[in-house]
Amino acid sequence: PFTRRAPFPELMSRYLSSELGYGVPKDGWRICLAHEFKEKRKPFQAKDVSLSNIVEHIGLGVRYLKWWYKKTQIEKKAPFIDMFRAIPLRQIYGAPLGGIGGGTITRGWRGEFCRWQLNPGMYHYKTVIANQFTVCLRRGGQTVYQQVLSVERPPTLQGWNWGYCGEYAFYHALYPRAWTVYPLPGQNVTLTCRQVSPVIPHDYQDSSLPVAVFVWDIENKNDYPLEVSIMLTMVNGSGHKDDKSGGHWNEPFHLEKEGESVSGVLLHHCTTVNPYTLCMAAREQVDISHQTAFSPKGTCGALWSDLITDGRLDSPTGSNPPTQKGEKVAAALAVGCSVPAQGHNDLEFSLAWDMPNITFGSREREHVRRYTRFFGTKADAAPSLSHYALTHYRLWERSIEEWQRPILQDSSLPSWYKSALFNELYFVVDGGTVWTELPEDSDVSGGLRSEDGGLPAQPAIIKEYGRFAYLEGQEYRMYNTYDVHFYASFALIMLWPKLALSLQYDIAGSVVSCDPTERLHLMSGRNSPVKVKNVVPHDIGDPDDEPWQRVNAYLIHDTADWKDLNLKFVLQVYRDFHLTQDTQYLQDMWPICQAVMESEMKFDTDGDGLIENSGYADQTYDGWTATGPSAYCGGLWLASVCVMCKMARLVNNEAAFQRFRDILDRGSAAFDKLLWNGQYYNYDSSGQDLSNSVMSDQCAGQWFLRASGLGDGQFQAFPKEKICSALKSVFDLNVMSFAGGQMGAVNGMRPEGVPDHSSVQSDEVWIGVVYGLAAIMIHEGMLEEGLRTAEGCYRTVWERLGMAFQTPEAYCEKGIYRSLAYMRPLSIWAMQLEDLKAREDMRSIQLSLSQNPLDRKARGPFPLTFSQWVLRRRG
Repeated sequence: PFTRRAPFPELMSRYLSSELGYGVPKDGWRICLAHEFKEKRKPFQAKDVSLSNIVEHIGLGVRYLKWWYKKTQIEKKAPFIDMFRAIPLRQIYGAPLGGIGGGTITRGWRGEFCRWQLNPGMYHYKTVIANQFTVCLRRGGQTVYQQVLSVERPPTLQGWNWGYCGEYAFYHALYPRAWTVYPLPGQNVTLTCRQVSPVIPHDYQDSSLPVAVFVWDIENKNDYPLEVSIMLTMVNGSGHKDDKSGGHWNEPFHLEKEGESVSGVLLHHCTTVNPYTLCMAAREQVDISHQTAFSPKGTCGALWSDLITDGRLDSPTGSNPPTQKGEKVAAALAVGCSVPAQGHNDLEFSLAWDMPNITFGSREREHVRRYTRFFGTKADAAPSLSHYALTHYRLWERSIEEWQRPILQDSSLPSWYKSALFNELYFVVDGGTVWTELPEDSDVSGGLRSEDGGLPAQPAIIKEYGRFAYLEGQEYRMYNTYDVHFYASFALIMLWPKLALSLQYDIAGSVVSCDPTERLHLMSGRNSPVKVKNVVPHDIGDPDDEPWQRVNAYLIHDTADWKDLNLKFVLQVYRDFHLTQDTQYLQDMWPICQAVMESEMKFDTDGDGLIENSGYADQTYDGWTATGPSAYCGGLWLASVCVMCKMARLVNNEAAFQRFRDILDRGSAAFDKLLWNGQYYNYDSSGQDLSNSVMSDQCAGQWFLRASGLGDGQFQAFPKEKICSALKSVFDLNVMSFAGGQMGAVNGMRPEGVPDHSSVQSDEVWIGVVYGLAAIMIHEGMLEEGLRTAEGCYRTVWERLGMAFQTPEAYCEKGIYRSLAYMRPLSIWAMQLEDLKAREDMRSIQLSLSQNPLDRKARGPFPLTFSQWVLRRRG
């Protein structure tokens, strides 16, 4: 039912070898190291705002400029959104290293160590050129080939052999693993570097570890044996100015435990704030040698000569003296083995970073990372982390393969989808993510305890599984931005449900708290409280301040009057219960849901059972004004009321059920009367020129109902035939009439088939919204349309624009993008939820068919594929 394209056509067009590497999977994202992306986009900045929008928002511009100047020039802090210094597009990123919440180091697809998030939530974009793998081949005691495995030709380190031919290498990512294949020109040897990070669904121990393993598979296709060494060089630091602050030092180490020995080098990075230790190590099953310290400037010819002489390094004992101010230091680790003629062998490295105790930007409180529960808080865990990684990574890989195999082997799913599904998960780890232990003196209840309709001071799930936070985006630096998490939450609830529930408890505690501190909101120019009681916060804070303690870093709008936040909390509560069946969670959240719905009631100003938008951008589309009842917020409202009916029944509260049932009946009638135009739901009911624009996200409420097992019978908010008609309109107009149907769904489209240019967001494509749209299309039987819609976004981002592992919030048809490395695209896991539900239905169908041979014969052979299931649903 969908068009299949050959995988990797353009991205691999410059690859000259026929070698496919050792154990590299078929599915994933693959690119030749010589590839150059033709299209170079620019980030959206203040200068890109249209004249009409400048006139409309001139007050916002002036207030933002004043605030920006104070923040950057006086307070010397980073703005939570920097409209003047957007991150330029670098089309270089590959899969990040490390588990969840311990900090990340991202490698580029050409092998660079180029994006660093060791300080929690704060990114540093610097390629450290001395961080490299180098190969040395020896035959009969003589070195015959030595090469830095990098296509770069830097002006420094001229004593090394740079400039590996990119046409003879490719990179392949299927997160949380990645492979780089190097068929060494003229050597009859192929190296395959496999990068493994412990990102394992439903695992709450190893998934927290700040480690990665590199396995080098060596294939010798010569008729003679070879001695092969691989050397890893690392600078003590991350390319930040504090690399030269002085006091850093390196030392070799050896650790023997449980019959396994590992050796390597520790790089102690001794900053005043958030010091850490880097550690590179290998198991002593192979030849290991090291250079404790060398200066990564000048030619570095001595290190190169040391390796070329005998394939080993000098391995001095003892540590080096601490660096002087202005001085950098690096270290090297080499491992070697014999590879027989026409044979294979492998070498392993681990890379760990130990920063157990962290402070955020305010420096007010110390937090302890999750992995310290297993490895301690004394900042001496790097050797143990390395030992554990090297002795457990094969178990990690087994778990990863068992998780991914059913999806990868499903021939009814297109290859691009398999790549998108797993590779977009990078953001769970590389979203500035923190995962911390709950301090013993913490109270997350917001001051309202269980006996008073609130929460326990320390909910069991947070005590056991810790606190979790991830950024709205690497450029939009706010933790757990809730209107966006609504979309992204599918990845967490499906893969790490305990973290999803922990996050919900944190949000619930914030709901019942307040912060009456007055501050200026930049859009309205009015002062209002930071946080109002019984309202869901926009976010739980800025990592450059003190998250959890001071919420709502976002100060463009006063989000206490946003229409979507409370509703998204209610919808997620029931969706999460539906998927986890955690009755304690439902009981704890029910009074919080009642409180936020009570707050929401004030937005139904005319008492017709339907809330109204307030004539400004009062929801996640914070640059797109809505007035009166709207398709987006009205739909979320009706879905939330429907969910409240269901939860009322589950907690045996008949009075609440009757109340919300009445609201649902009246609200549904008003929604139809005010917004339905015979084909789709109008953007809003203002009656203004553009109120009948077609919004791609108009079925968001139905999407969540379907994800929660609702939307039919007693718990139905929208007529199925109208949802299907609306989705068809979206597909025909927002998808197929936009950019030739090749770029996903534009947010707003006019019924005559041109994008809605009335705001800075209505003519954007939001990738995370598109994946959610595809999910509801698939559920309603529109498989081909849903896959076509989502495929446009994947191919645009990953194959055309060079935005792998930095999927943005938005792009326009031409020219610009906005907010790289964004949370919302994790919503692709909502598409997979539909697949899982399909499989459950298929099992039921197949069971009935197996029990009725005549029916089976009439319907054809089984098992059914996912696409067959959807087509059957369609009718």
